[in-house]
Parts: sequence; C-alpha cells; structure tokens
Amino acid sequence: MALIAKKHIPIILFILVLLCELYLPSYKLNFAIQFSTLIGVVYSSKTTISLRFFKTILPLLLLFLIGFLGFFLDFYPLSATIKDITYFLKPIIALVLSYVLIKKQNDLFLFLKIIVYVAVFTAFIHLFGIFVLGDFRSNSIHELRGDFGLDNFIEIFALYILLFSKRFLGKSIIKDRRWYYVLVIIFLLSIYLYFSRTMLVTFFLIGFSMFGYAKITTGTLKFIGFVFLLIGLLYAYLFSVKIDRNAKGVEAFLYKIKIAPEEIFETKIDRENHKELWDHWRGYEAKRAFSLMKKKPSSYIFGTGYGSLINLKFKAPVGEKDMKFISRIHNGYVYVLYKTGFIGLILYLLFLLNLYLKIYTKKTSEETYFVDRIIVSISIFYFFSSLIITGIYIPIDAVVFILGGLLAVEKAGKDIKTIY
Repeated sequence: MALIAKKHIPIILFILVLLCELYLPSYKLNFAIQFSTLIGVVYSSKTTISLRFFKTILPLLLLFLIGFLGFFLDFYPLSATIKDITYFLKPIIALVLSYVLIKKQNDLFLFLKIIVYVAVFTAFIHLFGIFVLGDFRSNSIHELRGDFGLDNFIEIFALYILLFSKRFLGKSIIKDRRWYYVLVIIFLLSIYLYFSRTMLVTFFLIGFSMFGYAKITTGTLKFIGFVFLLIGLLYAYLFSVKIDRNAKGVEAFLYKIKIAPEEIFETKIDRENHKELWDHWRGYEAKRAFSLMKKKPSSYIFGTGYGSLINLKFKAPVGEKDMKFISRIHNGYVYVLYKTGFIGLILYLLFLLNLYLKIYTKKTSEETYFVDRIIVSISIFYFFSSLIITGIYIPIDAVVFILGGLLAVEKAGKDIKTIY
C-alpha cells in the first residue's frame, strides 16, 4: 500500500510549492521548482484546461510574447534577456500549476482550508522569530523586517477567508470557536508586526472588497469618500508634527507612511542627496525608465524588450551588490510599459480588469459569490501593489497561487485542450 494516496499527491505538491515560494529566497530556484513540477504533472497525468481559464490568462500570454520583439530591435546581454523572460513567465507558470493541481482535487472548502492552514503556519513562524529568536524590545523596525520578513500577503487573505467562510460556505474553516478567535488574533498580530505600509493598505483594501464595497454603487461612493476623508485627516496630522526619519518603533513606521505618496510619484530628485534619493527611490527608478524611453519613441508602442536594462547613472546598493544597470523596478506599471510598451500595459490592465469585473457577473450560488469576492479582492490587490512592488511580476508572490486555485474551483467552463 502506498504511503500517500494518489488523490492526495496534487494537494501535497501544491503545499510544498507554496511553502517554497514563501521560504526559499532564491527566485531562480523557485522558478525551476515550479517549472519542473508543472512539466511533471502535465506529462504524468491527463490534464484539462477550461476555456474560461484560458481566456483569463490570455492577456498575460500575449504580454509575454510581446517582450520578445526586443530581440529584433536591439541586442541585449543573454543573461539579462533570460532573466526578463523568467520574470514575465513565472506568474503564468504559477497560475497554470496551481490551477491544474487544485482542479484535480476540485474541492473549494479543502483548498481554502489549505490556504488558512499554510498562513497559520507562516504566522506562527513569524511571531516565533520576532518574540523568541529576535529582540523585540531593542531591535529597530528595519532589523525586525530584515531578519523575519518584509511582508506576507497570504496571511491577509487567509484572515478574511477565515472570517467569511461560515457566511458563504455554511461552515467555518475552524470549527472550534476558541481556536477560531485565537487564530484571528494571531493573524492580526502577525500582520501588524510586519510593519509594512503595503500590507497595511492591502489589509483595508481587501477588507472593503470582502465586505462588498468593490462593486460601484451610490453607497460605495459615499463610503470611499468617507475613507478619503479619514486618509486626508491622517496626513494632515502627520504633516503637522515632526517625525524623525531615523526614529525607531512606531514613529519610524509613521514616517514611512508619511512619505509613501511622494516616494512613488515624486521624480524631481537630487541624486547626490542620499536621504532624498532613498526616500523617493521608486520615483527615481520610474524617472530613469521614462528618460530612456524618450530617446527611443518606438519603445512606447512595443517596449524595449527582454534584456533591456535601466541605467541608474550611478552604482546603487540594490540587491547583493552595487549595480548601475537594473532589469526590474518597483513600479509595475512603468516596468511593464518599459519592457512591452503601451500594448503590454493595456493587456496587463485588461487581465486585472477581467478579474475585477467578476463582481458584476450573475452568481449561481453562495460558494460562487465567495470565490468571486476573493478573486475581485486579488485584482484590487494587484491594481494597488503594481504601484509599489511590481504587482503580479514581483519575483516572490504567493497570492498568484491563491488566484490559480480559485480559478480552478470556480464554475468550470468548456475544456478546450487535453494534455497527456
């Protein structure tokens, strides 16, 4: 008798690949694991892809192909070209891999339970690191984030899945009420202790979506107006008090929140002023990308292609060593525009818009409504995170595996292809 039942193998593979994505720091190793796993699954068993799923990922497939036009326009270093190809291919592989693995099980409740349990595991690891392995009282926020993780968005989605599962599925992911409340507290504490501005905004955005405010109505517009009023009051307070840039603890986090808008959009930066440069790094990257595109107007249509690099004009301490030429930048919209032009950017927006529009489709059941709400929440997450951390093209991304799994358990479309 086999130690592991054949029907459980896809779920086990999904969990292992997801944990590797979360804990293996090597982007190249994760790409190799996911690509080889997908090839193995496809050739070891009959795999079907629905028309619905194919249409969903089609914009990403076309966007991926556009990047190859750079081969015919310019000559770029082979290593940089291969790196870009893997950057744009990785989310497609992750979507297809999670789709085929979860589709083989075809159990929505089991899939959501796996997401929650994996997130519980990561939250325990995170809190154990901070309170047991680290020195929470004396370590700065920068040290805590550097040692125990910059962010983990899967915990946010898991929290809302836990909170809303009984309402939409008729049963809770965690049946024991005591453990239910314990896990809610653990999630909230872990999410807060990442001290991540992106996670903080994501937490509220996903909450608004899960509570039904993603669909544009009069009530939604009033609610959005109220939220903007609160944000305005927050920034009025932040700019009315002096916050030390080099402070520790909550004050340091408030300083990061204070400079967040100008960090993204401010482009008038003195490169010689290191304080100003690092506080507006995302804006500086985008500025350099646009400067290079202006020298080559055709790049606005088809992009600069795979292998093209962005000249920072100085050696910056990014990654493991100082680099003057970089391949990827934080602003995902500018990144996609730089590599694939407006055609690629439009395709990327169409992909996200298609996910968002599920909020307006007719629902056949509460389960379908729940799945669509999470998918819409993911689209909103990518709309926002594309401004900050490259969106779906960030090298390490666990959310894309949630999306692929949800697309597998939503109402199946007509199968268009069978792969052996």
